[in-house]
Amino acid sequence: MPASSATADEPGAGSEAVVDPSAGADSGTAAGDASKSAPGSAEPEADPVRSEVLPAASAPAAGPDALPKAGDASKSAPGSAESDAAPVTGGTSDEPGVDRKTAVFKALRPEAKADSRTAADAAPKSATGSAEPEASAPAAGSDAAQAAGGAPKSAPGSAEPDAAPATGVTPDEPGVDRKTAVFKALKPGGAAPSAGSEAAPEGDVAESGPEADAAPVDRKTAVLKALDSAPAGSEDGAATGGVDQPTAMLKLPPQPAELPAERTSKFVPLRADEVRAPAQPAGSPVVEAERTRQQPMPPLPPLDLLAELTNKPAPPETPARTVVRRVKIWTPLLVLALIIFAVVQAVRPLPTPSLKLTANSAYTFEGDKPALPWPGEGQGFMAATGLGTVDSFGEQKAVPIGSVAKAMTAYVVLKDKPLKKGAQGPSITVDAKAEEDGGLDAQGESTLNTVKEGDKLTQHDALAALMIPSANNIARLLARWDTGGSEEEFVKKMNDTAEELGMKNTKYTDPSGLDATTVSSAEDQVKLGQKLVEIEALMDITKLPEWTDPSGKTWRNYNTLVPYDGALGIKTGSTTKAGGNLLFAAHKMVGDTDQLIVGAILGQHQAPIIDTVNAASKEVMRATQDELDGATIVKKGQVVGEVDNGLGTKVPLVAVEDVKAVGWSGLTVKLELTDGAKSVPQSAAAGTHIGTLTVGEGKSQVEVAVALQSDLAEASFLDKLTRVG
Repeated sequence: MPASSATADEPGAGSEAVVDPSAGADSGTAAGDASKSAPGSAEPEADPVRSEVLPAASAPAAGPDALPKAGDASKSAPGSAESDAAPVTGGTSDEPGVDRKTAVFKALRPEAKADSRTAADAAPKSATGSAEPEASAPAAGSDAAQAAGGAPKSAPGSAEPDAAPATGVTPDEPGVDRKTAVFKALKPGGAAPSAGSEAAPEGDVAESGPEADAAPVDRKTAVLKALDSAPAGSEDGAATGGVDQPTAMLKLPPQPAELPAERTSKFVPLRADEVRAPAQPAGSPVVEAERTRQQPMPPLPPLDLLAELTNKPAPPETPARTVVRRVKIWTPLLVLALIIFAVVQAVRPLPTPSLKLTANSAYTFEGDKPALPWPGEGQGFMAATGLGTVDSFGEQKAVPIGSVAKAMTAYVVLKDKPLKKGAQGPSITVDAKAEEDGGLDAQGESTLNTVKEGDKLTQHDALAALMIPSANNIARLLARWDTGGSEEEFVKKMNDTAEELGMKNTKYTDPSGLDATTVSSAEDQVKLGQKLVEIEALMDITKLPEWTDPSGKTWRNYNTLVPYDGALGIKTGSTTKAGGNLLFAAHKMVGDTDQLIVGAILGQHQAPIIDTVNAASKEVMRATQDELDGATIVKKGQVVGEVDNGLGTKVPLVAVEDVKAVGWSGLTVKLELTDGAKSVPQSAAAGTHIGTLTVGEGKSQVEVAVALQSDLAEASFLDKLTRVG
């Protein structure tokens, strides 16, 4: 080939020329001059080895836009031989529209696939021993030639070289591939000589710096480093004629389908069935891998999920399967609920057993209602404590009652200052008022005229003087003693107590009853008398036929019913306006019962009034005592009730003895079964006393114990389980 005669030492040998990037436009001019200096020289013949390594169209990016300026230079030397290629790192300042980075990308085009060393080894050497220029710079095309200032088309007949070699790198340079050479050429401040210097020897590049020992650099790394090495506003940018880096990138030629092997990342899917197929060789059909699902699938029903996990499809839905499935679902829940219910029922507190009366709740004595021998005038009332009214006569209205009012005086004092049976009680000092009022006996009042101011009376003596000789002055003295000096306050107490007892027709205006404005009825006085007979200390006084005062004087009881026929006395009262009045009481033993009776007769005006009322009262009292009788209401062993443990178990209760009640003909008494203020046990043996059967009220009340007829067993688990309440 004609070009082979040029040695590596000739200035025009493009294969060995290394252009300094700093040379700028001057280096391009020098290169242009070199191309013009050989007019008529023939274009080098293409080397078959280089043709195999580098295709003929190694720089297709050089278009007509880049020719005008380069053509000017080429036309000045017609027939001159075209150089192999302009160095990548130099002489681009005169190339219009092509910057340094564009030239780099053109130089890195991968048309040449063979290794640079293989091409260099295969290339023949010239007669002088110099190597044929290596086609290691695929970017050496029309653009690169124009950038170097050489216009191959301006020299007709000249042979176009295959490609410009990498600047400063010889074809036979060991251990340096094409991309590394380009990287060295692009490295700022690299070892490339200036455009006008001699070509570097073959071994200079490999020994010029640490790049000779560097590991091979791939194409993309070289491009990125080349792009980063050009600072903004550099001379190359100015030489591009206004074409910026992004524009140059867009003008890059399309990449070939076959790329060198690169390290790639591997996608690891979450699901095994979404593993992508391995990369397919070039030219094979592209198989699209299954796309990863972006949204989770809705959860499957339990049976379908179970079928999927067991690789068994869900059986078809049928009414029978629906029923079976519901039974399987609800049966455990129902069993659990039953277990919880049973436990709760078992640990719940047991109800308190209760007693129930099964016998008749009332008993009526045989015969007609009694009729007592009442006097022809006034009013009267007779009752048996705890049993009720025996009989009555006259209109029960408010009338003057005289000294019978002293019964309320005694009740209020004993209510405020109780006195035990047989006791004398506290001492009461006689004041001047009591001594003065004692002298009123001369005017017809009943008084205790033996007391003097400063004398001492016991509570017992004061009550005796009040109830037996009916001393008015002692009644007023007790009122002042009870309240601390106020008789009016004491009278108020008397009226308040009457209201508490239900004495609707009663009104007190003084403690003694001397005033005719103090009124009451026989029924109201009987209500008060039933309370008085319960005070034994008072009954011990009122039943006395006479009493001796502290001075030694004896006073008789105006109640002539005592001490005969079980009479207890209480209080007489007589005035001209009120007539003869008597509140009396008596008792009678009926069987084992001490039955009390209380009566009152008011308004007896037949003289002598006190004897008339005593006689009438005595007759009525005896008739009532005769009416009292006992009857067996319940016999021993008779079932009178039952005990219920609250869980459905009931055990009969029987009376342990005969139940006898006191009454009179036509009287109805009530029966009641109580627990005797004791708790009923949950279990007990037969014969255990459980409660009490009571008949009547008050002191006349009859009480008989009741016992279990059979064993009261403890509640069983079934009883606890089935209880409702």
